[in-house]
Amino acid sequence: MASIRARLTTAYAATLVGTVAVLGAVLYAGQREATARSLSARARADADSALQVVDRVAADGIPTTTNDTLIGVVVTAALRTRLELVPDYVLVLDSTSRTLYNSAAVRQLDPDDQVRLSQVAMRLRVAGPPEPVALSDRQLLLGSGAPAGLPPGLHTAIYRVVAGVDMSTVEAFPRELLATEFIITPLVILISVIGAYVLSGRVFRPVDVIINEVQAISDGRSLHRRLAVDGAGDELRRLSETLNEMIARLETSFGGLRRFTADASHELKTPLAVLRADVERAITAPPHSTEQLVALEEALQETRRMADLVDSLLTLARADEGRFDIFREPVALDAIVREVGESAVILGEDAGLTVSILVLEPAVVRGDATRLRQLFMNLVMNAIKYTPRGGRIDISLSHRLDGVTFSVRDTGIGIAASDLPYIFERFWRADRARSRASERGGFGLGLAIGQWIAQAHGGSITVTSRLGRGSVFTVHLPAATDEPARADAETHAAAAQI
Repeated sequence: MASIRARLTTAYAATLVGTVAVLGAVLYAGQREATARSLSARARADADSALQVVDRVAADGIPTTTNDTLIGVVVTAALRTRLELVPDYVLVLDSTSRTLYNSAAVRQLDPDDQVRLSQVAMRLRVAGPPEPVALSDRQLLLGSGAPAGLPPGLHTAIYRVVAGVDMSTVEAFPRELLATEFIITPLVILISVIGAYVLSGRVFRPVDVIINEVQAISDGRSLHRRLAVDGAGDELRRLSETLNEMIARLETSFGGLRRFTADASHELKTPLAVLRADVERAITAPPHSTEQLVALEEALQETRRMADLVDSLLTLARADEGRFDIFREPVALDAIVREVGESAVILGEDAGLTVSILVLEPAVVRGDATRLRQLFMNLVMNAIKYTPRGGRIDISLSHRLDGVTFSVRDTGIGIAASDLPYIFERFWRADRARSRASERGGFGLGLAIGQWIAQAHGGSITVTSRLGRGSVFTVHLPAATDEPARADAETHAAAAQI
């Protein structure tokens, strides 16, 4: 496939050839028309010159015609002498269109051409537009005029004067112009095409540089590099800036993917090792012994743990691909929060925590009740995991003008300020000192899933925390304030309780 440089040069050459051809045709036609107009003016001028000669002779009181006994009426010798000074082809006709005088140029023509010329001159209208006449070896343009305003009787036999000019110059000059164009045009086109090819090469040189740099970066190991951005402010600068932004996003995505793969592998490595050890222990233990049952129970726990991890990963993967549908219907959040609060109270008692619902206002949103319950439960479970015994967890649901707010406040270990920007990333743990196998160990996916659920419902999730003082997670959701939605939500809640 031809390069853009070659295609651009070819298009430029074709456009230039077409433009030059049209310009040449226009110049040829224009010059031909201008020459024709010039010849028409010249024919009229010659006729006027002959008329002026006739008029001057008549004005001097000299007769312009005489009666020859042999051939009839002819111009006088005095008028003939003066008419011979008029160039080109001149004829003087009487009222019967009989020729009274032929110039030397006319007399040099063949007899047939003289007859043809006389016939056209007879048809020519007085003071009319010039008309062409084709002779055997040339073409003439004839113009006519009639004497007027002279004393009567001096040239009463002269009716009109016809003058003709050779039209060969009409074709000669345009042909010369056309020949000149055929000689100069190829040279101009060749020089222009070479110049366009060189210029396009200089224009596309920065593009080649960008291509080479992008090829060097696209190997996946050099995403930290960026394209040079000049200060021209043109399309190439915009292209470089756009590519730099794309490379930055790719670098972030690749880094996140590598971290995700490493963390997922680490999460699966530990339970798989434990599962393998438990299965081996169960195989070697005596049948139906306590040791075998303990090993099988531990293997079952690790299997459940891996199943939960795989389910969470599958949820996030489907969410990333946009293949996880949210079933939107009116949902009464106060009923869901009451249910989540009851479960939290039971879980809190086992952990030695005090869980209470401080605020529970009626609120309705359009969304997926199952996913919203998962979101609220994840936040509550997160608070229970990282709150020491004797601590307190407060749950609130309030309805405001800008929407619905759900919050979970705990008195747990808190989150360092340096960790806050990363807590919604997958597999991130603010409490990295704890073992994944510890009592409060998790996968680090709960908050990532919670953020996705909030965003899928058109809301957001935020956190404020101080290390050693506790944390507050707040979910903002848009409210469905219409009464039919509230009635539908109450109906769904009542059906769920039944």
